Amino acid sequence: MAIDLTQYDPGEFHDEMLERTNRARSFSKDLVSLLRGMPEDELEARQSSAELAIKEMGITFTVYSEEQGGMIDRAWPFDIIPRIIPKSEWDDIEVGLKQRAKALNLFIDDLYNAQKIIKDGVFPAEVLEESKNFREQCVGVRPPGGVWAHICGSDLVRDADGTVYVLEDNLRVPSGVSYMLENRLITKRVFPELFETYAPLPVDDYTTDLYEMLAGLSPRLRKRPAIAVLTPGIYNSAYFEHAYLAQQMGARLVEGRDLYVDRDDRVYMRTVSGPQRVDVIYRRTDDEFLDPEVFNPDSLLGVPGLMRAWKTGNVGLANAPGAGVADDKVVYAFVPEIIRYYLDEEPKLPNVPTYRCMYPEECAYVLGHIEELVIKPANESGGYGMLIGPRSTKAERKTFADLIKKNPRNYIAQPTLGISTVPTVVGKTVEPRHVDLRPFILSGEKKTTVTTGGLTRVALRKGSLVVNSSQGGGSKDTWIVEV
Repeated sequence: MAIDLTQYDPGEFHDEMLERTNRARSFSKDLVSLLRGMPEDELEARQSSAELAIKEMGITFTVYSEEQGGMIDRAWPFDIIPRIIPKSEWDDIEVGLKQRAKALNLFIDDLYNAQKIIKDGVFPAEVLEESKNFREQCVGVRPPGGVWAHICGSDLVRDADGTVYVLEDNLRVPSGVSYMLENRLITKRVFPELFETYAPLPVDDYTTDLYEMLAGLSPRLRKRPAIAVLTPGIYNSAYFEHAYLAQQMGARLVEGRDLYVDRDDRVYMRTVSGPQRVDVIYRRTDDEFLDPEVFNPDSLLGVPGLMRAWKTGNVGLANAPGAGVADDKVVYAFVPEIIRYYLDEEPKLPNVPTYRCMYPEECAYVLGHIEELVIKPANESGGYGMLIGPRSTKAERKTFADLIKKNPRNYIAQPTLGISTVPTVVGKTVEPRHVDLRPFILSGEKKTTVTTGGLTRVALRKGSLVVNSSQGGGSKDTWIVEV
C-alpha cells in the first residue's frame, strides 16, 4: 500500500510541509508527491537503510545510562524526511542571526571592560553579580576584534501562527554541527532522486569557514597556523563531533595532557617528533576545567597556564573564556534591549515572550499562572531542570513555586508555544513531530557567516516537545531551497 497522508493531522500546530487542508506547501510539492507514491514497505526500508549507514559510519553520541551504570555510545537518531525552508524566508532569518551575534559580542566585551550598559541602566547590575558564568579572571581582556563568542548556536522555533522565535543562545561550547553535515550525506544516500528535483544550498563549506575563522585568531602570521581542537576526552557526549571537526579541518585533536605552556607563556603540543607550538585552540572544554591555575585546581582536563598564554596574546581561544556570561536564560530575556542599545536597531528576530521572576510583578504573574507556563532555570541546558506547566503535576508545580520564591533571579517563564511539526517516519507511515532548528553563526574579526539551515532537532516521541537527543530526540536534514 502507498503511504496515506490524508490521515496526517498536525492539529492546531503549523506544519512545515503541509497546509491545514493537507495540501503540500508550494516548496514541498515534489517531496510530498514522492512520499504519497511510495509503498509503505519502501519507506520503512529506506529508514532502516539510513540507520544502518549511521552505524557503519560510526555516527554516535554519548549518554549516561543509570541502567548500565556509566557512559554508553548510541547511534545518532535520524529521520530521513528532510525539512524544507524557502530561501526567501531564510535570508531574513540569517540577517537576524548576524545582528544577534554582533550585539551579544559587543555586550560580552562591554561587561568585561567598561560596563557601559550597566551604568546607563539598560542591564541590571544584580543579574551580572549573580551570574554563574561571569569570569572575574577575564576582566580587562579584549580578544581580537572584541569577539568573544566565535561559534554560536541559536535555537529557533516556529509558533502556531508561523512566527519564528529565538528560543535561546548557546555561547559556551555549542554542539551539533557535525550531525548537520552528516545528515546531508545520509539523505543523499537514502533519497538520491530528490536531488534531481531540489537543489538545497550546500552545508559542507562549514568546516572551511570554521578553519578560516580560527586561523584568523592566530597570533603568528603563518600561511597555515597550527590549530588544535581541545576535547575533554572520549567520554564526552560530543566526542564524535570533536574528532570529526578536527579531521575535516586538518587540525590536531588533543586533550589537556597533550599541551603545555612554557615559561614564555606559549602553548606547545607534545608530539613524537618533539614539541610543536600551537597557535589557536578550538576548545570544547568548559571554562571551569580549562586551566587549573585559574579555575578548578582539581581539573585534569585543562592546561595549566593556558589563561596566561591567552591573555598575553600568544594563543587564540574559541570560544573565549567568559563568553558564557551571555549564555544565561535571564540574559536572554534582555537581548532585545541589548540589540537596541549597541546597534540602535530593532531586533530582526523576536524573543519568545519572557517573564523575569527577578521583577516582583512578573514573578507574581508567573506564580499565579504556573500551570500555563514553561519555567526555566537560568543556566540549565539539554532540556533539563524545566517545568512544562500544562503537563505538570500539582506537586511539581509546588516544588517549582518554592524554587522561584527562594531564588527569583534564577528563573524565567514563557508561554507554552505551539512548536511547528514536520512529517516523520513512524514504522510504515508518517506522523507529525515537533521540531526546532539550531543554526550556527561563526563570528570572525572581519566576517560573520551563518550555516545554510542548521541542525533540525525533532522530538521523536509522540506529543513531546523535547528535541534533545539525550532525552529521546533525533534530527533531520535541513534544506534551504530557492522557490
